[in-house]
Amino acid sequence: MDSITDFFQYLVNSEEIIRTGGLVLITLIIFAENGLFFAFFLPGDYLVFLAGVFCALKILDVPIFLLLGCLFGAAIVGSLTGYLTGRFFGDRIQNRPDSIFFKKKHIETTRIYFAKYGSRTLVISRFLPVVRTFAPILAGLVKMKWPGFMLYNVLGAGLWIFGLTGGGYYFGEKFPWIIDYVHYIIFFFLGITTFTVVRGYFSAKKDISNEG
Repeated sequence: MDSITDFFQYLVNSEEIIRTGGLVLITLIIFAENGLFFAFFLPGDYLVFLAGVFCALKILDVPIFLLLGCLFGAAIVGSLTGYLTGRFFGDRIQNRPDSIFFKKKHIETTRIYFAKYGSRTLVISRFLPVVRTFAPILAGLVKMKWPGFMLYNVLGAGLWIFGLTGGGYYFGEKFPWIIDYVHYIIFFFLGITTFTVVRGYFSAKKDISNEG
């Protein structure tokens, strides 16, 4: 049991992932977190940001364009996988019992965002943990048209990766001392994303109730 707990602690420790797993593991995690329903708990926002910081400081010793390309591609393919999963296996997913890897409430939260923002949810959700994982699945579940999905998929992935990873690289180059404050960065992202998800959920729910 302790080994399982240690494994999960490792998976949510972005700094450790980057230092020990390198580009391959980062890419796999971004792929999974962007569309595999059981991977919603993985660190997304601060992992891609810190990857940029570590790349600038050569702790992650890969060219920045390779890093951006791999993460951009992983985000797109991950969401595409989620879309296809929802399109062909959506009913099975919805009927699954709740478990540590799946919560029906996450689908409902994502459904509320779709009701308010429509297809734009696929762009907005890139910056919202959990919703980011379930948005492409729900898009497939409601049979969203393929061209529209891919447009928002690519746009959202671009804004997310080039914004956060590119921003992390910039900060790492200009302010190398930022490495001493990694834990504060993680707490900052956790606070911002949690507040955004909760606020967005209740705001969307209120708007939908008013429309009803």
